[in-house]
Amino acid sequence: MAAHDPMPVEEIEFDYEALPPNTSLLANLAAGAFAGIMEHTVMYPVDAVKTRMQVVNPSPSAVYTGIANAVAQISSTEGARSLWRGVTSVALGAGPAHAVYFATYEAVKQSLGGNIGNDHHFFAVATAGACATIASDALMNPFDVIKQRMQVHGSIYKSISHCARTVYKTEGLAAFYVSYPTTLAMTVPFTATQFSAYEYLSKVLNPSRKYDPLTHCLAGGLAGAFAAGITTPLDVIKTLLQTRGTARDAEIRNCRGLLQAARIIHGRNGFTGFFRGLRPRIVTTMPSTAICWTSYEMAKFYFTGEKTPPQ
Repeated sequence: MAAHDPMPVEEIEFDYEALPPNTSLLANLAAGAFAGIMEHTVMYPVDAVKTRMQVVNPSPSAVYTGIANAVAQISSTEGARSLWRGVTSVALGAGPAHAVYFATYEAVKQSLGGNIGNDHHFFAVATAGACATIASDALMNPFDVIKQRMQVHGSIYKSISHCARTVYKTEGLAAFYVSYPTTLAMTVPFTATQFSAYEYLSKVLNPSRKYDPLTHCLAGGLAGAFAAGITTPLDVIKTLLQTRGTARDAEIRNCRGLLQAARIIHGRNGFTGFFRGLRPRIVTTMPSTAICWTSYEMAKFYFTGEKTPPQ
């Protein structure tokens, strides 16, 4: 074949759903980072409302009856900018955390045969999602602690660096990871459920496995909403552990782990306490995961290169 002759298209075609073997680690990382930043920043104000509604024993001025009420109350008393407090922490953490997240997911899924054929490989996808979560949460947890400390009503922190220094000085390094076991207890089943639901819905809605933003968006949103709903109790526990340093209640401030936090929540609010913030969590997660998967699939499509080589 002459040097100027184009390579036949059939020799280079591949299913974009699985990045080709020669795709660099950098491409996986870049796709994941892009998806993570988009996911966490777009719906940040609703996430701030969710955090406020999940706080146990809030001050009377921080009791909200719904998303619209919370947004209006916070905006009128603290200013609309307060809904974005801590967003920088998420942006800084989400990039590297999601880069590791998706790179791990793709590598594990590929090694377990999750990209073979059009069948739904539940074990491979769920395992890959769980592994991805364990790796990414180790990076993201400190940033999440800072974010939630800045989101709560009456936060005293002026910036993410001020928050990080203050928490480290007054509570030590452990404060950034006290919620890590609970985070994993929530995010491992959340991710396994979300990834499995997404892969299944993607194959049902898009049997041809072609790049289709609409089906990626729909599958991602539905998968995220389902996973968010069933893991909300653990998210409430995580919020208590991550914001304990801002509480005036001695029992909450001295809470040391998942079981103790669960007892506090149940003792004060009963079983309904584990579903505080359910609606804003779903409202946040559904579009966030839709944005995340659509962004990731777009980035994957871009990094696989053109389907037809240049002449």
